[in-house]
Amino acid sequence: MNVSLFSNALRGAALAAVLALAPAASAETLKIEHSSGTTDVEKSPKTVLVYDFGMLETLDMLGVPVAGVPGSAIPPSLEKYKSDTYPKIGTLFEPDYEAVNAAEPDLIIVGGRSQSKYADLAKLAPTIDLTNDDKDLIGSVKRNAAILGQIFGKESEIKAASEKLDASIVKLQGVAKDAGSGLILLTTGGKISAYGKGSRFGEIHDIFGIEPADPKLEVATHGQAVSYEYILETNPDWIFVVDRDAAIGQEGQPAAALLDNALVRQTKAWKNERVVYLDSAKLYLTSSGLKSEQDIVDQLTQALSKK
Repeated sequence: MNVSLFSNALRGAALAAVLALAPAASAETLKIEHSSGTTDVEKSPKTVLVYDFGMLETLDMLGVPVAGVPGSAIPPSLEKYKSDTYPKIGTLFEPDYEAVNAAEPDLIIVGGRSQSKYADLAKLAPTIDLTNDDKDLIGSVKRNAAILGQIFGKESEIKAASEKLDASIVKLQGVAKDAGSGLILLTTGGKISAYGKGSRFGEIHDIFGIEPADPKLEVATHGQAVSYEYILETNPDWIFVVDRDAAIGQEGQPAAALLDNALVRQTKAWKNERVVYLDSAKLYLTSSGLKSEQDIVDQLTQALSKK
């Protein structure tokens, strides 16, 4: 054999051996600050488990695949995740830790209802808590979406969606300014609760600018139980309705039937056809997501614009 050729072949074999022994290039790691601390997260993780429907909605909007979702209360906008194609990893409130271990996740996302399980899940895999800040709802919705954009390389998409939401809120505030007073009602199990400023659905007043029909409503997670007499006495210009039973797929008296009452029919809102049945699943289950907030703003803008 030609000595030169033999020498080149030997050097090539040696280089191949060195490359085979060299460690693979490590994936980029991001230091993510979130509601429960700071977590090192691999950029563009492959196996992702999600315990918050708002965050699942955002990932779906971005086209990011997930490897596990809660097995119950999946809202209509995320209907496809009911399929067996997507492994079920417990509920929003109680993870199936065996299923989590079996999935060998690169990232677990919790938020809202699953926040209390952050510490337990963080022992199994990198976990981030994207719970909204009730005192800065829209700001936290955008920040949490930006975190997902950063992790999955979708920053431009999130930026565009956030800017659209900001512009839509300004438009809604302009329409709401002269809309009159509003009363937020939640129906469930044949009962009615009212929500005011600073409450669970308080963004309608606090951010979007609709005047509260009852400024004295107490701030409570589950609202304040009210009667038909209260609704008539408050006599709002608008009634905004959240049907909890419909949101969670639970059988019960529909909100429209429950509110079709002789006293409610005497209110200004009813007489002027200003009873708005909100997309309850978006308000109740996915409002932490950027898309749901956009849809909520759009529905309110459309309703108030008909005044």
